[in-house]
Amino acid sequence: MRRAAKVDANQDPIVKALKGIFGDCVLDLSRVGGGCPDIMVSVRGVNLLLEIKTDSGRLTPAQIRFHRNWSRTGQVAVVRSLEDALAIIEKETCR
Repeated sequence: MRRAAKVDANQDPIVKALKGIFGDCVLDLSRVGGGCPDIMVSVRGVNLLLEIKTDSGRLTPAQIRFHRNWSRTGQVAVVRSLEDALAIIEKETCR
């Protein structure tokens, strides 16, 4: 039996703020498991995978593997604040 997904303390406020900005284009993936990032945000036709961590939070071994494999052809980033998330969204969608 799979344990309930552990969610970092700052995840809810970050997700709520992003939903306030981008609406239904924010998808909670925290229950997927296997190292999959916490959320996906779709902006301007670009799907962004974001792993939300606290200031002292670290990636699990499964997350490290996921990030390493996914980043070969896709985008994935660790964010620790709303500002981090918005900076990644800006960088990845305004090319």
